[in-house]
Amino acid sequence: MPRQETGEPYLRVDSLEANNILNAHPGDYQVIDVRREDEWITGHVEGALHIPLDDLPDRFSELPNGKKLLFICAAGIRSGLACEIASSLGYPTDDLFNIDDGTPFWIENNLPTTYVT
Repeated sequence: MPRQETGEPYLRVDSLEANNILNAHPGDYQVIDVRREDEWITGHVEGALHIPLDDLPDRFSELPNGKKLLFICAAGIRSGLACEIASSLGYPTDDLFNIDDGTPFWIENNLPTTYVT
């Protein structure tokens, strides 16, 4: 169940919850991976959009309109910052989610993953 910590402009979910959300609402959500390129190529959520955290403010226009966003990184820190950036740039708070256990847990749970070859 999505949860929110006091003062955070986003909801928190873990990898299993995020996968359930994606399966229950196909097309309504977009995963945004904010890790560096060297991390991205080691495996990422299938269908994720790759926008490294440092590039997010300049690439904000690439975020899909009308979709809820599930941000992910390696451990939930950068994805939380990405949620805060998106909120500060006007994205609706109710549409922002931080997958707070990160990509390693996603992969360990054998959830849909793409590897760059």
